[in-house]
Amino acid sequence: MRHYNKNIWIVLLVMMALLSGCTKQETETHKTLRVGVVLYTQDDPFINALADCLKANFEEKESDDLKIIMTVRDGKNDQSEQNDVVQEIIDAGCDVLCVGLVDRTEPSDIIEMAQTEDIPVLFFNREPVREDIMQWDQLYYVGAEAEQSGSIQGELAADLIQDNKGIDRNRDGKIQYVILEGEAGHQDTIIRTDSVVETLMDKGIQLEKLSYQFADWKRSQAENKMTQLIDQYGDEIELVLSNNDEMALGAVNAYDKLDYTEEKRPAIFGIDGLEDALDAVQQGTIQGTVYNDKEGQAAQIANLALDLFQNNSLAQYNFQDERYIFLPYQKVDASNVEDYQKQ
Repeated sequence: MRHYNKNIWIVLLVMMALLSGCTKQETETHKTLRVGVVLYTQDDPFINALADCLKANFEEKESDDLKIIMTVRDGKNDQSEQNDVVQEIIDAGCDVLCVGLVDRTEPSDIIEMAQTEDIPVLFFNREPVREDIMQWDQLYYVGAEAEQSGSIQGELAADLIQDNKGIDRNRDGKIQYVILEGEAGHQDTIIRTDSVVETLMDKGIQLEKLSYQFADWKRSQAENKMTQLIDQYGDEIELVLSNNDEMALGAVNAYDKLDYTEEKRPAIFGIDGLEDALDAVQQGTIQGTVYNDKEGQAAQIANLALDLFQNNSLAQYNFQDERYIFLPYQKVDASNVEDYQKQ
């Protein structure tokens, strides 16, 4: 009888061990990736569109074995505020941070917080300086090269000017132009402005600068600045180069409200490939834009976040300098705008 009881206890112990093993295995296969996405502001249409693409990518990656929780927060265009938001996300529990910096030169606090908790950081849209991003091997940047966007904008404008002599309305052999610039001191503002002018000159276009105006990337500010420029220069303005689409659309609004005819309007070019800008290109109120591949950037961010979380190999990524992923900008004008609208 004692021998029989002993066997029962052995069987029970074995069953308990097996059940314990199954429970542990089941827990390990059902994982949750918590991603904190901190934007520099939620007032930027391109950034919001990029965040939407990122959310869609993470949703596609969910499965019975993997749940992904993406939390989006607003830095409110204040670096101190953004630092506080990052700390809150870390305290709440986070596996990967995705950060569009307010100030690209001030990532140190965010890096320190993340490194202390061993949380990888994927910076996007605003590229940190190299010295900062190289200080820890869990820091990455996904975006596009600002110089290329300005160069492509210059190529689009040069092609139109060379193919359409009517752009030079006063027939003086020079193109009178204005530039609507983004944020004062911002890397993309400086590089896009310099590279578009340099490209136009390299293409043999004779230029005469009328004015450069900062409009902080915003449509409403650009409309106000453009209204002032039109009041000052009238139809002398033959070309408007905008650091982004929102400001280019602001310029269109200014001309619309002043009832300028098509013949007296300048050629207008933007950067980003926003939906409204693509529609404007199709309608002919904007002559071209430079497509900033938000879909491609979002896919790269989502893939990299998941691979880092799962400790997968990163050999498949085309890193520059071991930490950077750059996606190319693309030309958009009336000849191909429908291809981008379908995206």
